[in-house]
Amino acid sequence: MKKLSVCVLFGGMSPEHEVSLRSAESVLNNMDPEKYNIFPVGITKNGDWVLYTGTDYSLLPSGEWMDHPGNRRAAISPVRGQGLLSFEGDCVVRERIDVVFPVLHGENGEDGAMQGLLQLAGIPYVGPHVSASAVSMDKTLTKLVADQAGIPQAAWLLVRNSELEVRLDAVMDQIEERFAYPVFVKPAGTGSSVGVSKAMNREDLRMALLQAGTYDEKILVEEFIHGREVEVAVMGNGNPVASVCGEIDSGAEFYDYDAKYLTDTSVAYIPARISEDVAEQVREAAVRVYTAIGCQGMSRVDFFVTYEGEQVVFNEINTLPGFTSISMYPKLFGASGIAYGQLIDELLRLAMEAEE
Repeated sequence: MKKLSVCVLFGGMSPEHEVSLRSAESVLNNMDPEKYNIFPVGITKNGDWVLYTGTDYSLLPSGEWMDHPGNRRAAISPVRGQGLLSFEGDCVVRERIDVVFPVLHGENGEDGAMQGLLQLAGIPYVGPHVSASAVSMDKTLTKLVADQAGIPQAAWLLVRNSELEVRLDAVMDQIEERFAYPVFVKPAGTGSSVGVSKAMNREDLRMALLQAGTYDEKILVEEFIHGREVEVAVMGNGNPVASVCGEIDSGAEFYDYDAKYLTDTSVAYIPARISEDVAEQVREAAVRVYTAIGCQGMSRVDFFVTYEGEQVVFNEINTLPGFTSISMYPKLFGASGIAYGQLIDELLRLAMEAEE
């Protein structure tokens, strides 16, 4: 069989740029060069596209990859059949690309924008397509779909940043009338807990709303659910399958960006410390959410399981979840019998299958 030519996109202009670099390092180190012609393309924080011609992927997280002397400016052409273009002086080098693995998180990578470009280019890609990516990235739209599908979730309220500029106190009054403290305040369109706060009182709430508003016009306010944080990896196109359940004990107020990537306070339990019956409920709910949104390829679906009564409560879905060495998505499928390299093979296969 001929080798597949795979373009791995990483970096990006979102606040999750550094997380993407770590994810891409792991993906590239676990991608078999005997099976694939690999084209790593990094997107800088300024939006420049660079074909990385080195082979030392450990340089990605530090940013040293950008200094490789063989690097070339690059682009994926929206014109079908053109593939990956790289620029060397006055010359343009065109590479046929069979499939793209967008190891991107957040704005312009996970929200349907990149998926739209790849759709125009006619290049298969890993993960959900445009509409599912856009809905999943906007937490308020995700909530509407989950409501319509009858999936239990935390009570929530949509606030707009433009409201805060003219009626901040009135907005806080409205929130306090609806919810008891603590409450969670989240930008609608970020991942990796970027801009997320847990507000314990009115002053916390003021600061949380203003912080979330720096990331997004739409702000989600949610009731606090007292329970375990349980995650499930889902994979597939027409017949998705769910992994074993995993549990995160953040060791902090909540599973924020620092707990995920910068400190060692969090502990993962695989399988989660819940009964088998509840674990099956979580897995079924994960597939229901995945299907209702119209996902394909992969997603990680996050829940709470309440300490009292073990009620399963949907939290959010991540269509391009972290792929770092400590990320839950590959660890959950690893615990389900699918090793990291095999997982990459299957995701690329599913991407190609979706375009047949």
